[in-house]
Amino acid sequence: MNLEEFIQNFAEQFDDTDASEFKAGTVFHELPEYSSLIALSIIAMIDEEYDVTLKGDDMKSAVTIEDLFNIVKSKQ
Repeated sequence: MNLEEFIQNFAEQFDDTDASEFKAGTVFHELPEYSSLIALSIIAMIDEEYDVTLKGDDMKSAVTIEDLFNIVKSKQ
């Protein structure tokens, strides 16, 4: 698992946000398109791609995409 691949998978959960918006330091909670529905699809993607079960608290505690990546990595 690498960060670039994780960012790409993360970006695929958004329909209207340009892929260039997604970087390791992106504060994803502040993206205009981010919603609870997208949070659920991110959790589902992480479960499917990385076999890691995230909780809502994990999503809340992560500020950037890289923070979320590190949480997922720590649970593998």
